[in-house]
Amino acid sequence: MPQLNPGPWFTIFLSSWIIYLTILTSKVNSFKHQNNPTLQNMKKEKVQPWNWPWT
Repeated sequence: MPQLNPGPWFTIFLSSWIIYLTILTSKVNSFKHQNNPTLQNMKKEKVQPWNWPWT
C-alpha cells in the first residue's frame, strides 16, 4: 500500500512549512500600514432610556 509510505509527502510537507516559517513570516511582519491607525474618541455617549409604549 504505497499511500502509507510517509517518505515522499512528509518531506514535501516539512519543507513547505520550513519555507513558510522562515521566508513568509518575515515578509508578513515587515508589512507597513499605509494609513496609520488613530485613536478613537474615548468619550461615552449618554444613553437615553427607551420609553416602551405598552408599559
